[in-house]
Amino acid sequence: MRRLATVLMASALAFAGASAASAGEIAVIVKTVNSTFWQNVQKGAEAAIGSAKGEHTMTFQGPAAESAIADEVNMVENAVNRKVAAILLAPSDPDALVPAVKKAWEARIPVVIIDSQLSEGSDKYYQSFLATDNRKAGELAAKALIEKVGTTGKIAVMSYVAGAGSEIGRVGGFTDYIKANSKLEVVGPYYSQSQMATALNQTTDVLAANSDLKGIFGANEPTAIGMGRAIKQAGKAGKVVAIGFDGNQDLQEFVKDGTLTATVVQGSYQMGEKGIETLLSILGKQKVEKTVDTGVVVVTKDNIDKPEAKNVLY
Repeated sequence: MRRLATVLMASALAFAGASAASAGEIAVIVKTVNSTFWQNVQKGAEAAIGSAKGEHTMTFQGPAAESAIADEVNMVENAVNRKVAAILLAPSDPDALVPAVKKAWEARIPVVIIDSQLSEGSDKYYQSFLATDNRKAGELAAKALIEKVGTTGKIAVMSYVAGAGSEIGRVGGFTDYIKANSKLEVVGPYYSQSQMATALNQTTDVLAANSDLKGIFGANEPTAIGMGRAIKQAGKAGKVVAIGFDGNQDLQEFVKDGTLTATVVQGSYQMGEKGIETLLSILGKQKVEKTVDTGVVVVTKDNIDKPEAKNVLY
């Protein structure tokens, strides 16, 4: 009897999945749900679905951590298996997600990629890529740092997940600009795996080992928060020039109290909103741009209360 009940339950779940698909489910799958950055992407996506007032519904999911790449791959494959209408994906790894995105393409399910690029040669499997120009963003962070520390001395780079598409562009853009425009010695990069506590410990160690450090860059939200907390705990706020990345409440407070000289903020809300709008256009058989730059703003104490900053802070 128990076995029959299990079979019936499985059948009911399969039927529910089929119903969701026919209702036009758009699956939004991000790198992790445990970050206000991705929660802000969710807000933008929900606003776009709400504005559409159409037949499409939206689901939102992501692994517990950005480093749980296999979990994200499974989420994409499950979305393909339940025959969703479309997928909005922020891939945590440029290579590992390609086979799953290819399965979506083979199933004729449109995919829009946000935030981080997939590896070269996979562009035929997705319809559009919306993201920060991470290389340009990294260059802006480097420029802001040079303006404060000058062109000589020692700086550190606190990064997140090695090999992530956004990390390659962002940290690459930063270090290349530093090398081309200064004689600054770069310590690192150190990889936090997007874990705030790891970034805090790494930054504490870097500050202790480099008493002559003039500047430091934290390359994503959890890393920059950990970096900021370590700087405050070490009594180095205002003594080491620190540039963060992203714009949640913690980072805004660090800018206001001088722990961070600036933070480079992406349009996370815009990624979710424009991502869904792009998929709705594709589902409506309209042409879309293959690449869309969602922009960044360098937020400092001088502009943090101005509209240009308020539009991207979260």
